[in-house]
Amino acid sequence: MAAGGTVLDRRSYFRRQPVSLALLLVLAVASFAGVSGLSRIYHAQQESLGQRWFTRGTLDLKEQRYERAVSEFRTALLYSRDNYAYQLNLAQALIGLKRTSEAYAYLINLWELEPENGLVNLELARIAAQKRDTEQALRYYHNAIYATWPGDQEVQRRDARLELIEFLLSIPAKAQAQAELIALAANLNGDPSEHARAGDLFLRVQDYEHALAEYSLSLRLERHDPAVLAGAGWAAFELGRYPLAQRYLQAAVSADPDDAQSTARLQTAELVLKMDPFQRQISAVQRNRIVMEAFAAAGQRLKECMAGDNSATALQSLNENWSNMSRQISEQHLQRNPDLVETAMDLVFSIERQTNAACGTPTGTDMALLLIAKLHEGN
Repeated sequence: MAAGGTVLDRRSYFRRQPVSLALLLVLAVASFAGVSGLSRIYHAQQESLGQRWFTRGTLDLKEQRYERAVSEFRTALLYSRDNYAYQLNLAQALIGLKRTSEAYAYLINLWELEPENGLVNLELARIAAQKRDTEQALRYYHNAIYATWPGDQEVQRRDARLELIEFLLSIPAKAQAQAELIALAANLNGDPSEHARAGDLFLRVQDYEHALAEYSLSLRLERHDPAVLAGAGWAAFELGRYPLAQRYLQAAVSADPDDAQSTARLQTAELVLKMDPFQRQISAVQRNRIVMEAFAAAGQRLKECMAGDNSATALQSLNENWSNMSRQISEQHLQRNPDLVETAMDLVFSIERQTNAACGTPTGTDMALLLIAKLHEGN
């Protein structure tokens, strides 16, 4: 009987064991689900808190409250230590406080994670530019120009190139700035303000041909912008295209009578057109009168220059030549001897060049004659 009972107990035990295991498994799964749920709730709360502090920091960064922004971004990072956006914004806030060494440490780590990130490269370029580390600045600026950007990539890349150009102009490195400007101009989208800005920058690198081209494109789209008309007039003036310069500058002064620089350039351009005896479609009588007026103006300029301490041998020689030739400079002599026009103007141009070197930049008629001399160099 005892043996039979033992057998029944064993059978009962083995029948109960799968049930117990199943119960334990259910409990284990329930516990795991509970822990996972709690974990998800915890992480969601952490993420929410981090996002809340990040939002505050973003607003303060936008308002340039950098101290508060730094504190808020650091708090956000307590809840999401490896968050890329939090670290990037913290670096920007640190830059706002001029704590560039701390910012650089964050940025270089972010760059190693995402070397193609446009904003990270741009911030690194700015730090290098502040340190006048030209090689690193160029590297990061070019990375930013060709990097990945959120939103409108073309606008971000163009703005990065514009920053690079401003940096190159500040060094200064005009040749490199000019090369970047040519690349910039090739990718403009037809906005008149963008072409106008490119024109302004081309003026700064003294590339007047490209400046005039950009201003012309801008004026096709927005014809009456006084600043663009003035820029186009300046570029045409520097290129020696005085009829074109006159038209642009007249329009600029008409649109903005207070533009003193355009007014001065217009007056000079008009004097150049008035005092150039070699321009086409003028009569022989008019040409001879211009030569007589130019010859007299050059003689007066030479006399005033020699009255100072600049009695150099070259000026004395010019004065002798002028005195000897002055007897021939009359309407009758010029009419009888047309070759005298070129001889007289060669002396006028020599006087204006030499007195410019000895006595400084002239004004009025003498400036016009100096520009006419430049215009006909080699002819």
